[in-house]
Amino acid sequence: MRKLSMALLAGVALVGCGVDSQVENQEIVSNLVEAGFPADDILVHEGEVYVGLDAHVTLEASREMLQTGKETAEQYRTTNLVATTVTKICVNPTSGFNSYTRLSQGLDLAIQNYNGLGLSFTMARGPTTGCSANITAQTMSGTGGSAGFPSGGKPYGTINIGTGLNSYSVDVNEHVITHELGHAIGFRHSDYYNRAISCGSGGNEGASTVGAIHIPGTPTTATVGGSIMNSCFRSTETGEWTSSDKTALYYLY
Repeated sequence: MRKLSMALLAGVALVGCGVDSQVENQEIVSNLVEAGFPADDILVHEGEVYVGLDAHVTLEASREMLQTGKETAEQYRTTNLVATTVTKICVNPTSGFNSYTRLSQGLDLAIQNYNGLGLSFTMARGPTTGCSANITAQTMSGTGGSAGFPSGGKPYGTINIGTGLNSYSVDVNEHVITHELGHAIGFRHSDYYNRAISCGSGGNEGASTVGAIHIPGTPTTATVGGSIMNSCFRSTETGEWTSSDKTALYYLY
């Protein structure tokens, strides 16, 4: 079974442009290392800092990771979550995103995935009104995706979805978009400790004492197909929540 990564970032660190950007990124990297992420899991790509290959970390988010948390050897979520004051998250696709039929259909299904659980927030496809938080859905090259973690009680503001996914099934598009929205509301990879479980290769993204907190009631070990939040996806994904995914979402939201 072919395994596909959620992101296509190069496995080397690239230096961003500009002195201010470099200083800011140095602080983000320093904060992540202090929070417990291994240095070899942190990438600077095109002037942005990522962990786990597809999760962008802002300066504000990295600072929040140092403020609170509990020590654990397991994971599932970050310390950064969406506040209860956020009741409607609007996901706004760009015109370029909408031009890809299966990406557009996958977004509708991903939004349905979240709205079908009766969580503390709903998601809506924009443009619309009454939004207490917004996420832009835009395209990137390749067949993966990327997003980031919440900060300031708001979900991360952008998900990037690879245009190459338009050649895959609508279900695969639903899966990848649901996955990236999961990062945007605070979920880490379910197989963070051994990416080889879902990817066939790769190591430990880092347990991090404050950035990888196990959610009660969910497994502490990952299996192939066991979660939408696995690091890599298969061409046979259905795009639907697993029972442990639902447990995690109900616990948090």
